[in-house]
Amino acid sequence: MNDARSRLIVALDVPDRAAALEAIDRLSGRVGVFKIGLELFTAEGPRLVEEIRGRGERVFLDLKLHDIPNTVRGAVRSACRLGVDMLTLHASGGAPMLTAACEEARDSDAPPLLLAVTALTSLSAADVAALGVGGTVEAWVETLAKLAGRSGIRGIVASSKELPMLRKRFGPEMRLVIPGIRPAGADAGDQVRAATPGEAIRAGASFIVVGRPILRSADPARAADAIVTEIARGLAPE
Repeated sequence: MNDARSRLIVALDVPDRAAALEAIDRLSGRVGVFKIGLELFTAEGPRLVEEIRGRGERVFLDLKLHDIPNTVRGAVRSACRLGVDMLTLHASGGAPMLTAACEEARDSDAPPLLLAVTALTSLSAADVAALGVGGTVEAWVETLAKLAGRSGIRGIVASSKELPMLRKRFGPEMRLVIPGIRPAGADAGDQVRAATPGEAIRAGASFIVVGRPILRSADPARAADAIVTEIARGLAPE
């Protein structure tokens, strides 16, 4: 069960420090990692990351970096100083950007797991076509993932729909982080390519990311425990 807990990342999609710390107080010891995204980081900045790290929690800084290589290199350097455990970059930033990020992380005393974001789970096939990407969403994800792997990235963010393909291509070494997770019966919200926790784990997810189904629950701790149970069942040999 402890291994199941370590695989659950809770997205702190809340507006401020007070709401974030309240969620952490309720969920500490029940989940593996707390994810800080754009909304919360823009509101509270690096100090909140340091505060959460000071509580002994693991932090996933989800900023989806996408800029010229030198700028991303500097951002990775700053994230390493904060001691974050995971950090996202857009794979579509290209090989020079991804390589610069990997080089900078390797120079750190405690390098975070760099995660290349492929296609956002909110994007449908029609959305991808409107972006001018030819072929299927899965083909685009595969192209971006291969680019990331060649650049030294050891973690990929994608939807559960691409999981079997990614696990087959990269084997057990690549960390696959899967957002868009919704427990059975939950509202999918703006997630187009979603899955249940058990489905994602059985398909090969290393970690799953859950936000609203836990934070908006009447009992977040109970909701998190239920998802951990689903993860544990997904990990159990058939």
